[in-house]
Amino acid sequence: MPKIVDHAQRREEIAHVACQVVAHYGFEQATVARIARAAGYTTGMVAHYYESKQDIILAALRLILLRIEARLTRKRESGEANLLEVLSEALAIDAQRFTECAFWMAFWGQVSADKKLKRLNVWVHREYMRLFTRCFAEHWQEWPAWPQPVRDQVLRSVVTFINGLTASAVTSPSDWPAGMQIEQLRLQLDLLRQWGRRDVRCGSRLK
Repeated sequence: MPKIVDHAQRREEIAHVACQVVAHYGFEQATVARIARAAGYTTGMVAHYYESKQDIILAALRLILLRIEARLTRKRESGEANLLEVLSEALAIDAQRFTECAFWMAFWGQVSADKKLKRLNVWVHREYMRLFTRCFAEHWQEWPAWPQPVRDQVLRSVVTFINGLTASAVTSPSDWPAGMQIEQLRLQLDLLRQWGRRDVRCGSRLK
């Protein structure tokens, strides 16, 4: 009896391995052949599932986003999580998250020179903003009462901060242990909360 192959699982496995290869070798050195070897397949087998390296990278991006979304939105057994606990899931605080963040860095390094990757990055950014908006709405009590311009500024600030923090953690991991990353995120959220409250009290409106 022929072996039943789960093609969806195999596609996901190749995408997962691609994340690791890109994170370890960089974007340019993460060839289809290298990804195939790391996955234990031939290049022909990989080509059966993906037409090009860019298709594999797109699948890897989607896989990472799905994993991040699952972590940011999962129910905590210990009860309601606070915003710091939730957003910490996006930091490079363990091996899997470190690999994901290293992948993002390699990807961003290619964006400026590739029009297709630029468009893809716009989609990635939009998905991040959607996820983070949900996190704030669910875990910051005052969030719904804040005017939209204030919320927009806070979201942009948090996304920019997390991108910079994870880049630092990837390039200098010994300087950025998990505890320090979380503490810096705590400080950033506290400062943004104070700023947002002050802005609302003063009645100002950002452009």
